[in-house]
Amino acid sequence: MTLRLLTLSLLILYPVAWFAPLMRAGLLPIFGLSEISVLTGLQSLWGSDAVLALIVTFFAIFAPYLKTIGLALVQWDLLDTRVQPVLHVLGKLAMADVFLIALYITLAKGIGLATIETAWGLYLFTVCILASLGLGMLTERTAKIGKTPD
Repeated sequence: MTLRLLTLSLLILYPVAWFAPLMRAGLLPIFGLSEISVLTGLQSLWGSDAVLALIVTFFAIFAPYLKTIGLALVQWDLLDTRVQPVLHVLGKLAMADVFLIALYITLAKGIGLATIETAWGLYLFTVCILASLGLGMLTERTAKIGKTPD
């Protein structure tokens, strides 16, 4: 039951992580820093490069959330365990570094002399991605030995 609850908790934590500040960035520290979240970073990308924004939106939002929903369905025996290879691929696509690299590119395009500070949302988003990968591995392991995940 613990595995199931942890997986369901990610369905709440992901949206929190999307709105949480990943970093604070600004033009020189004396002018103040603007907070950047997953969603504000995506908004910036949509304004400058729609193709990159579409790719990053899939990697940062849809892939991890779909994987988590799939894991929950497998754990509750509502989805066949044969979909786990697909969920595994979604987990690989959901890596946070894809989003962060695109965000840094956007920042570099728009800001010459910038100050960037990490914020708590970056850690939350990273923990969500890593927890999803770990829960996926545990779910696969329990399916292989024929146990119902607890």
